[in-house]
Amino acid sequence: MALPIDEVQLNFNAGTLNALNVILGLIMFGVALDLKIGDFKAALKRPRAFGVGVLVQFVLLPAVAVAVAWAIDAPAGIALGMILVASCPGGNVSNFITHHARGSTALSVCMTAVSTSAAIVMTPFNVSFWGNMRPETAEIVSRFDLDPFQMLGTVAVLLGVPLVLGMGLASWRPEWAERLKKPFKIGSLLFFALLVVLAFRSNFQFFLDYVGDVFWPVLLLNACALGLGYGAARLTRLGEAEARAVSIEVGIQNSGLGLVLIFGFFGGLGGMAVVAAWWGIWHIIAGMSLASFWRARPPHEPDTSTT
Repeated sequence: MALPIDEVQLNFNAGTLNALNVILGLIMFGVALDLKIGDFKAALKRPRAFGVGVLVQFVLLPAVAVAVAWAIDAPAGIALGMILVASCPGGNVSNFITHHARGSTALSVCMTAVSTSAAIVMTPFNVSFWGNMRPETAEIVSRFDLDPFQMLGTVAVLLGVPLVLGMGLASWRPEWAERLKKPFKIGSLLFFALLVVLAFRSNFQFFLDYVGDVFWPVLLLNACALGLGYGAARLTRLGEAEARAVSIEVGIQNSGLGLVLIFGFFGGLGGMAVVAAWWGIWHIIAGMSLASFWRARPPHEPDTSTT
């Protein structure tokens, strides 16, 4: 008989964790090749659209994760995994999915740039703050002696260094960056698959045994994220193309970062690890399905965003 999911911790070693860090760095470097200082300036020129997106992503979504976990009475590890994933910035495929959905790609790129930078502070803060909201998740945070400042330093290295290197290369050697963009865009999905394989290579049966436990929690939270982003954008009178971009940015999370943090700070706790791994698969299925639905329905108003 299988143990409860929160009584299982994944086996991994320092070499595996280092490999995960390198793979995540490569993914973030590929994202940064598409970012420019102008993207940050463009965000400042469109404060309402950008502000709504960031507010939903870093304030409302973690709170919704807590509410969903409470509503379905999720085990503590699954609940904390939901909080952690909801606290991560937009995922590396969000710009492509937004483009496929006929959304505002420019807004999507702006949000990716700013949310990735903001996550250096906001991800550790949200995990610590919301993780301590429920006694069950607070016990896990306490058990692993989570230091949000130590997590902040880790996230700064995992996100900040590749971000600076990628944007620096795009600025100083744009021709090199241009050659690397396509391989990295294709490679990013392969890199994530490799990240999951490395994380679960000694525990694949564990993933198969327990993925059913997280299927509905992940589906519900992801649906809430996509709906929350779209609804908030429309309620604040953003255009259809911008609303699609906000929805996808909020619904596509960097679960690779979540996995690395789970192994680095929570000992590969079973419920958390399976949530992050399944989210990385499910958000692409859900995101591309929604994008394909939207693609057949072009926005009525033109996309006036800058490119």
